[in-house]
Amino acid sequence: MNKILIALTLSVTCLTNNVLAQSVKKNGWIDFNKNGKKDVYEDPAQPIDKRVSNLLSQMTTEEKTCQLATLYGYGAVLKDRLPQAGWRDSVWKDGIANIDEQLTGLRKDTMYAYPYSSHAGAINTIQKWFVEQTRLGIPVDFTTEGIRGLNHMKATYFPAQIAQACTFNKELVHKIARVTGREAKALGYTNVYSPILDVASDPRWGRIEETYGCDPFLVAELGRQNITGIQENKIVSTVKHFAVYGIPVGGRDGGTRTDPHVAPREMWELYLEPFRVAFEEAGAMGTMASYNDYDGVPIIGNYYFLTDILRKQFKFKGYVVSDSHAFEDLWDKYHVAVDTADAAKQALTAGMNVRTDFAAPRPYIMGIRRGIKNGSIPMSVIDQRVSEVLRVKFWLGLFDDPYVKDTTLADGLVHNQEAKDLAALAAKQSIVLLKNDNNTLPLNKNSIKTIALIGPNVKEEKSLLSRYGPVHTNVVTFYDGIIKALPSNTKVLYAKGCTHTDKNFPESDIEDFALTADEDAALKEAVDAASAADVVLLALGDNENTIGETHSRLNLKLPGRQEELVKRIAALGKPTVLVLMGGRPVTINYASKNLPAIIETWYLGESMGDAMASVLFGDYNPAGKLCVPFPKHVGQIPLSFPMKPAADGVGDANVRGFLYPFGFGLSYTTFAYSDLKVNADQYASKGEVTVTFKIKNTGKYAGDEIAQLYLHDQLSSVSTYVRKLRGFERVSLQPSEEKLVTMVLHAIDFSLINREMKRVVEPGWFDILVGASSEDVRLSGKIKL
Repeated sequence: MNKILIALTLSVTCLTNNVLAQSVKKNGWIDFNKNGKKDVYEDPAQPIDKRVSNLLSQMTTEEKTCQLATLYGYGAVLKDRLPQAGWRDSVWKDGIANIDEQLTGLRKDTMYAYPYSSHAGAINTIQKWFVEQTRLGIPVDFTTEGIRGLNHMKATYFPAQIAQACTFNKELVHKIARVTGREAKALGYTNVYSPILDVASDPRWGRIEETYGCDPFLVAELGRQNITGIQENKIVSTVKHFAVYGIPVGGRDGGTRTDPHVAPREMWELYLEPFRVAFEEAGAMGTMASYNDYDGVPIIGNYYFLTDILRKQFKFKGYVVSDSHAFEDLWDKYHVAVDTADAAKQALTAGMNVRTDFAAPRPYIMGIRRGIKNGSIPMSVIDQRVSEVLRVKFWLGLFDDPYVKDTTLADGLVHNQEAKDLAALAAKQSIVLLKNDNNTLPLNKNSIKTIALIGPNVKEEKSLLSRYGPVHTNVVTFYDGIIKALPSNTKVLYAKGCTHTDKNFPESDIEDFALTADEDAALKEAVDAASAADVVLLALGDNENTIGETHSRLNLKLPGRQEELVKRIAALGKPTVLVLMGGRPVTINYASKNLPAIIETWYLGESMGDAMASVLFGDYNPAGKLCVPFPKHVGQIPLSFPMKPAADGVGDANVRGFLYPFGFGLSYTTFAYSDLKVNADQYASKGEVTVTFKIKNTGKYAGDEIAQLYLHDQLSSVSTYVRKLRGFERVSLQPSEEKLVTMVLHAIDFSLINREMKRVVEPGWFDILVGASSEDVRLSGKIKL
């Protein structure tokens, strides 16, 4: 195998050198159309608009339509690892918009995967074919996923987005994105499908793990950091999924991703706000249109969303790609299109640019050409959509330097020590301490003689990997992390106790089934191990069958026999820590009442086990806060945060409140808030209100506190949310240390969408609420604007 890799590396290196030899710049420009003169589009000194217009004027219908499709690699469509003679007879002989190399499987037998220099060299070789073998030499935009690290072999594997959000650390998220973009660029990618900006209000939804949570302000602020971090590397950030995708009826996913029941004002306030920030303020150059419809019109063919909102109101300057099979949904799910040509007319006219799918691009391209030929798709629409794709390619600099300059750079850059350290820090900062009665945590590992590691997630690794993150990255399991941290003379007992799901799952989400003899025996084995231990660590939660894309649920209890395992272990009265590992909030009412300590870890990436051990044994003080509330029962859904007045069931004790609210998280130390000051002197001139307050560490451990600022409009023309998150800051403090925290509010923070559906700031009094969670307000003031 090593000889094969070496041979491939040498082959690609030679090909890369050949690329540089044959595609050298001529006095600072490349002769893409091979006519011997410098055309406007080949001139780096010309404005992008002129270059786009000049290139478009030279393109044939065949070349234009090819710039509206994706070519999938890794065996889905593109069977060849490198260009072959047969490519001259393929539809992409006239070019292609982008090539997507998403690693959705577990293939190791590809030169694109590893070593890294082979991938960068292969990208150059493919790019060379399009530059030199197509008439106009239009370069390719190479895309992949990247929501928890780059979707590439052994790239740096960071925590899931839902875990990153619980850090409430903007600087950390920015650094993660910079690493993702830097690794992408070194490997030859030019476009990363990240971040996901769906606001996840329904925890039943399988893709909630991929989001930054339920609050639009938090999602928007972390999304901003992700976008700017990626694009600092001159890599396109393609945000997804636009729009109103994260709240399908009943939490449904898979082929039923449709029909969000969201009123217009709620849509703008909650579900569109992160995208507004992404495009208007962060300047994201790409977006993916979502699968769903809105009020009966599929987003992919919806002019109101893809043109009126996206391009006209949000000033989007990039290009729109479809989600896989979303284009086909127009006729085979929604039944609003007759055929490919009709669907192409609807999508392109609405504002979609590039169709992505694992299916071959030829039928789609031919459908567009039929629409042009029969007059149903005007050439003006084609020109507009193609020009938007070309604009992004010019922004990327592909017409100035289409190749990876140094293919060896990736070998020392991808997954380097700096990136590994960042992944380890992110994992620790993501952990949320939910309960800690009688200071059960941190555990003194030197006083534990026997410890029991119980549960289906103790040794779980497969489900911790994501189809949209790195592949074949080594993950430190919970078991390995604990073993590594414990003294060598500590006795460790292990029992799985149960699997993630029982044989009747998912039916067992809605009705009870009797235990089988094997299930009862496994539970008894776990109880025996726990009985013999001084301390029990109970690792429960999700796996790939209970969370993720196409894995929504009907219930929010711990799946399978895990609830029964909790009850049996709790009955022993042992010092027990419940370690939740998963992607969604769960209804753990029994555990919350009967176990002394609970931590939520989500999916922490490659350093998972080490991070958990550092928190459990006191080497790191947890400070994460919930980016989604934990409901008491699935029947409360769609109760989420932020809430309208009385949405928490005031006066109705049966449905009141959350088990753990938004923004909640404990620490091994304590913090005191004081000295709130609100200054509006700059509001008239700059639209700014400055809020300052002090935080002091009043405990014995060093730690971080995540201070949160909420607003409430006392009187308004329309009903507003009880509390809106409008600021947060992660503050590190030594014991007895005190710091001044400053947050600046802007006019938009005080705004609402009035009865005429216009965003305005209405004069009046506003409450300023500062605290440790949405329900733990420590300081309050008010201001009149």
